[in-house]
Amino acid sequence: MAFAEPGWLWLMILVPVVGVWTWRRARREGGLRFSNVASAQAAPKTLWARMGLLPPLLRMGALALGILALARPQERNVTRERFAEGVDIMMVLDTSTSMRAQDFHPNRFEAARQVGEEFIRGRVSDRVGLVVFAAKAYTQAPLTLDYDFLLSMLREVEVGVIEDGTAIGTALAMAVNRLKDTEAKSKVVILLTDGQNNRGELSPETAAEVAATMGVRVYAIGVGAEGEAPFVVDHPFAGRQRRMVPVEIDEQMLQAIADKTGGKYFRATNNEALREIYREIGELEKTKIEERTYTDYDERYASFLWPAFGLLLLELLLTNTRLRRLP
Repeated sequence: MAFAEPGWLWLMILVPVVGVWTWRRARREGGLRFSNVASAQAAPKTLWARMGLLPPLLRMGALALGILALARPQERNVTRERFAEGVDIMMVLDTSTSMRAQDFHPNRFEAARQVGEEFIRGRVSDRVGLVVFAAKAYTQAPLTLDYDFLLSMLREVEVGVIEDGTAIGTALAMAVNRLKDTEAKSKVVILLTDGQNNRGELSPETAAEVAATMGVRVYAIGVGAEGEAPFVVDHPFAGRQRRMVPVEIDEQMLQAIADKTGGKYFRATNNEALREIYREIGELEKTKIEERTYTDYDERYASFLWPAFGLLLLELLLTNTRLRRLP
């Protein structure tokens, strides 16, 4: 309940004023004169005698209800509609054995998976899918709004399951193919890799041209420290050994892919840098949410005005019948 014209409520101060004025006026009015009223004072008071204050109270109640009616009480029914213009995003994750390098904590792949999970949890009304690749590319999860399902599919991805290699062009083309028939106004591929394209029948440049034709932006992320990175290898005689291996990211190729599709290239050298990159991509591809509010007003002044008339009518009836004062 709200009041459309609450300024009228200031008149409520008149209610006690009217009550005091009525009481003082009644005391000043004369009545019938008797030589001795002792016997009348000793007589028990009847119910009607005790109700002598009822008319002033009815008048005060009618005034209060009338003022409330003037303030136009209303019931407001608010309806909010939210419209979200989501983004279609395909995440492309490198699962070649080089992703086990330990220049990230605990390694590149686990860091990429953890930050990817955080990115997915932060999306609103966006469809997200997942492509994994090494020497070949596979769709791990199609575009979906079921983020719990997507997260479970991401957790199932492991390094070494797919034949080793880095088929960047094939993976990018597969992701673009998943996006080509969608109706979203914004289509995005997030390509994360730590190597150079050395497998697959389709070059990354050709896949980028297809993406640009389809209106798909590619955000390319190269993961790996500068120079060399620690890598654990299984030696047939010496067992597990930690070696330093060179970091070979084809940044020129990744930059060209991003430029050709209207995206952006990022280089991540540690966990926090990778997290900040995903945060920036999230800001660049923010879901557009529009909220419309509709308010229906239902006037309720009659609920106060009619009782006010009823109280006034009852006061007039009582003061002219059973509670009439003489003279």
